[in-house]
Amino acid sequence: LDRKMSEIAKIELGGKKYELPVVEGTEQEKGIDIGKFRGATGGYITLDSGFKNTGSCQSAITYLDGENGILRYRGYPIEQLADKASFLEVSFLLIYGELPTQAELASFQESITNHTLVHEDMKQFFEAYPAKAHPMGIMASMVCSLSTFYPESLDPNRTPEAKDLTIQRLIAKLPTLAAWSYKNAMRH
Repeated sequence: LDRKMSEIAKIELGGKKYELPVVEGTEQEKGIDIGKFRGATGGYITLDSGFKNTGSCQSAITYLDGENGILRYRGYPIEQLADKASFLEVSFLLIYGELPTQAELASFQESITNHTLVHEDMKQFFEAYPAKAHPMGIMASMVCSLSTFYPESLDPNRTPEAKDLTIQRLIAKLPTLAAWSYKNAMRH
């Protein structure tokens, strides 16, 4: 959901009336913005067991309608992306908003390939984890550890090109980090 509309939802509690803005999503679905509801009402909250009627965030990337089995990324049905697009094409779509042209995909693939190597010092981190550590916990820690090898990636004011490089490094290194995490859990 991303656009506020002129439409208003009204709720009456204890004789007081509250107005809540209606927002419209990327597929013209409507929602009620309850972000300020608790503060405005002095503590009332909403209840939606199972979160079946709750949007967790505003997203220009994902549209989800679980009741009707619909999942779209940037307007493309997940089935179409799974059948017709590669992992890197979908990654490009999610990051940049459009599927890549052949030239863009070639450049993106080359950058990913050029950044797959993981620094050998990272192995020392893996060796320090307990034998029973869950691979996902190890993986998450290793992703955080990458910033120690690329401290420039922590600069929030870096150029868009530098941000792209950070994204591409992460995509490139994740398969190796995942394999190492699993291997560590198996103690190989």
